[in-house]
Amino acid sequence: MLNLVFRIADDNGLLLLDLKDLRAMLQYLGNNASEFTTKYGNVSAASVGAIQRGLLQIESQGGTKFFGEPMLNINNFMQTVDGQGMVNILAADKLMNSPRLYATFFLWMLSELFEQLPETGDPEKPKLVFFFDEAHLLFDEAPKILLERIELVVRLVRSKGVGVYFVTQNPLDIPDSVLAQLGNRVQHALRAYTPRDQKAVKATAQTMRQKPGLDIEAAITELAVSEALISLLDGKGRPSITERAYVLPPGSQIGPITTQQRQTLLQNSLVAGVYEKVVDRDSAYERLLGRAEAAASEAADGAAGQAASGGILGGLNDVLFGHTGPRGGVHDGLAQSMARSAVRTMGSTVGREIIRGVLGGLFGGKK
Repeated sequence: MLNLVFRIADDNGLLLLDLKDLRAMLQYLGNNASEFTTKYGNVSAASVGAIQRGLLQIESQGGTKFFGEPMLNINNFMQTVDGQGMVNILAADKLMNSPRLYATFFLWMLSELFEQLPETGDPEKPKLVFFFDEAHLLFDEAPKILLERIELVVRLVRSKGVGVYFVTQNPLDIPDSVLAQLGNRVQHALRAYTPRDQKAVKATAQTMRQKPGLDIEAAITELAVSEALISLLDGKGRPSITERAYVLPPGSQIGPITTQQRQTLLQNSLVAGVYEKVVDRDSAYERLLGRAEAAASEAADGAAGQAASGGILGGLNDVLFGHTGPRGGVHDGLAQSMARSAVRTMGSTVGREIIRGVLGGLFGGKK
């Protein structure tokens, strides 16, 4: 049904750029289903309602405030200064509270990389590396179709020269299908206080390449601060023997930065001023709203003409298009009420923009 909505919108020159565009298009399609059935197939009101409910879930987690135009340009992640790459930080401290939205954005971002970047084979150095902290939040409440798409993209994006690292305390936080695609492992201490913790320790030990004389399962529970078990892929793509090693402490500031420091970083960023101004182009919502207003205006003009004719049709005119009461009050007719209701219903969905490609990934459809 979502593919059908996109096709009808394309055929009629209606751009779907944001959430309110898609909502308006769905409402228009549902109200005029009979006009499209012969050419495009049956339009199910139940399917339209299901999509609307799915959009409502994204909207309730802040989707209308998060996505918008100008859309995120993936190439901004790969800018260099004096020949050196840049570290980009996406502050997701609020976004992490919306797991479905977080996972949807993650899928869209990797999908964009996969579609835009050329095949590179096995480069010596990656073009881009992503580190997703608190990775378990990507998979909380994520529907099955979304997990399948994430697994597919993680598997294929490596051929584009993109590395993906999931950072989380417990390996059980990441689905097995995704965990199986990861080659480099840096495992810090796990404490086996509960049956679930014990299961995590055992599962982690079994998935790392064994080293003679090193009891990985016991070592995981004994690791101290700055210690880790490390197994990386060798030159032939094979997991190396697990080693117990010390990790150098970070040379940067430990702890959160101040609000003033963050503002300074934002102002000096390479993309400062690029995404601050919201763009709301003329698209499906504005076009359909204009049609509804035009229909309301035509109904009002028709009411005036029929009122002037009087006679038997005058009574029918009052029912359809309203009349003026004995005390001067204006009583709406059926046509005006329906037109106003349509405009009001469409207008109530006004929100910020959401990326069309994300919606296709979320509901299993195509762009």
